[in-house]
Formats: sequence, C-alpha cells, structure tokens
Amino acid sequence: MKIVVKIGGAALEDRATLRKCAQGIVELASDGHRVAVVHGGGSALTRTLKLLGKQSEFVNGLRVTDAETRDIALMVLAGIVNKSLVAAIGAAGLPAIGLCGGDGAAFRARKKQAPGCDLGFVGEICSSDPRWLEAIWSKGGIPVLSSLALGADGEYYNINADQMAAACAAACHADSLIFLTDVPGVKDAAGAVIPWLTTEEVGTLVADAVVGGGMLPKLEACSQALNKGVGRVRILPAAQAEILSQFYFAKVQCGTEVTCA
Repeated sequence: MKIVVKIGGAALEDRATLRKCAQGIVELASDGHRVAVVHGGGSALTRTLKLLGKQSEFVNGLRVTDAETRDIALMVLAGIVNKSLVAAIGAAGLPAIGLCGGDGAAFRARKKQAPGCDLGFVGEICSSDPRWLEAIWSKGGIPVLSSLALGADGEYYNINADQMAAACAAACHADSLIFLTDVPGVKDAAGAVIPWLTTEEVGTLVADAVVGGGMLPKLEACSQALNKGVGRVRILPAAQAEILSQFYFAKVQCGTEVTCA
C-alpha cells in the first residue's frame, strides 16, 4: 500500500517523539508499504523569525508570508527541519531522501486567495508529478517532503503542510493519509475526542466555531484527500506513533478518523 504520513507540531521539536515517529515510519516501510513523509515546521519557523525580529501573523491557521518570511521558510523548512527528519529516519534503519515541492517540479503552486486579505507568498498546490516519489520508492528509500513549491512565476510559495500532505496523497493515489499531531484528535464542544467524523460533520464543526486555528486547514486537507480518492484519512497523536504499523491490521483506539459523508 501507499501511505502518506504528515508530521508536524511538537513531534518535530521533541527528540524522543521524533525518534518514535521515525521508527513507526520505518516499520511501515519495512512491512512492504511505500511511505512518503510530509512535514511542517511552523514552530521552528516562528522561533527563527522571532530571532530575526519578525512577528508572525496568521489568518485562519495560515501564516502571512512576505518575501523575507518566505526566504526564511526555505532556509528553515527545506533546510534544518527537513534534514533533521531525514537523519532520524536514517537512524531508524532506512534511507530517506529530503525534497521540497520545487525539486524536480514535483509539485507546482499558485498563489492562495483569501477573502479580504493578501497572504503574500502563500500557495496552494495546482499540479503534481509523482514520478520522483516513485523513483525513490523503487530504490528502497523514503521521500521526505517539506511544504514549499514553485509557482509558474518562478517564485517559491509557502504551502500549508497539511494541504501539501493531502496533495501528495492524491498525487500518488495513496491508500491512506495519516496526520501525526501534538493533539489527541479532533475535539467536540465538550473537549472530548471524536473517534469518527464525516466530511459533512466537519462543516458543521467549523460553522459552529467548535474547531479553529490550525485545525481548520487540517480538516480541509482531510476532506480534499478523501474527495480525490484517498482511501483512509486519520489524525493520530504523534506521542503514540508506535501504532503506525498496526494501522491497517488492528483496531486503533486513539485519534480521529475522517470519512466521506
């Protein structure tokens, strides 16, 4: 099976959690699955921007990205964050190849439009070419993608990592898309984790302001992936990444599975 795993949040910041995620990914690949990894790195980017005297501004969970912020995102996301994850997967036992969406024109971007706001160099994926992922898989490697892509204007665009993961899963006709996060799952109004959630119910949660912030683009990405033919989509806590290899063969008790309405 083809499985796309998206890693974000504290999983990239905490060494022990990162090792656990890397081990889970390697176990999946060792079981014969073709695994691609997409990562965020927003915390590291925010921290670096602050060190350089730049404040971060978000609109509906998306970072407003001027040219300077975009260049710093390239440095942080396609640089230290990507290579740290490549190293962690390598240490867990399999070779990983780090890429960003612009490499080999694997993913092309267009400027993302937001009502009443110019997000700057924030993009959305408009086309993809999965042959480089296939090439890495054919040699026994694990592709590791940072969420940046080139536009037709030759400019790099910052892509929300959840939406990059959905685009990656759709492009390679993945059987499953798994989000490893620093939250236990999608929560209802009472704060309880919702184990099963349809795309229709997602719309209700958003309309009722039960979910917001960074969960908005994540749930939008879940719906996009399902609508484009990805078989299963689940949000799991990164702290329990050891269950990755059991995902298809045992009942997973944690997290939230998003299904078509």
